[in-house]
Amino acid sequence: MPGAIIYQGPSLLDGAPVFVTAIWSSKNRKTGSMLQTYIMRSDMDPLTASKLGEDYSICGDCPHKGVPTLDVERSVAEQRACYVSLGQGPLMVWRAYQRGKYPLLDTQKERRDLGLGQRIRIGSYGDAAAVPGYVWKDLLHNARGWTGYTHNGADTAYYMVSADDLATAQRAWRLGQRTFRIVQHAQQLQLNEVLCPASAEAGHRTTCAKCMLCSGSELRAKSVAIVAHGPGRRFIEAVH
Repeated sequence: MPGAIIYQGPSLLDGAPVFVTAIWSSKNRKTGSMLQTYIMRSDMDPLTASKLGEDYSICGDCPHKGVPTLDVERSVAEQRACYVSLGQGPLMVWRAYQRGKYPLLDTQKERRDLGLGQRIRIGSYGDAAAVPGYVWKDLLHNARGWTGYTHNGADTAYYMVSADDLATAQRAWRLGQRTFRIVQHAQQLQLNEVLCPASAEAGHRTTCAKCMLCSGSELRAKSVAIVAHGPGRRFIEAVH
């Protein structure tokens, strides 16, 4: 099975129609072999959603989604700093969804069976907070492990707080939450942080599938930081 739809319905962020697919993939060198989950608008492709600012439905207040534009020369939002290349994985998944390629497996048992023994990446694109929490809890129920991140208040017992500056991270730490923080240089790490072991700066020592550090505050471990990367990294300073 190439993948499955595990949720179709309104976004919890703004009520717009969204869907979630779970797709097993071993192609991402950084993450390794994981069940990848994509959260997207069901009524428009991810590039259009980005360009028009309609990606709020799946990204919420994430500052990396860029500035909406009507510029006919652009395919996505201006100053988009997100590391996800929308014209690659997300667009391919959205087109496959439109062709009816993925079966609907959206009962509790089906989601639990799909996640059985898997290492799962929550939000390969999109924020977990856009989707009802029971969807993720079902998928993770029998999983071997997971990674997940949120800018928008998903359950931080399961997910890392995405922190774009030190002040945001410090607020989360005071609440007992763990963070995944973007830094400009590895030298900016705090004593309670570790550099992402799967990053280039850490020498790609492992993969996300083997590491599993980014699984929320229930895991008693240091927070994680990563040096700004991806095609939009030049906009990170502007975001800060």
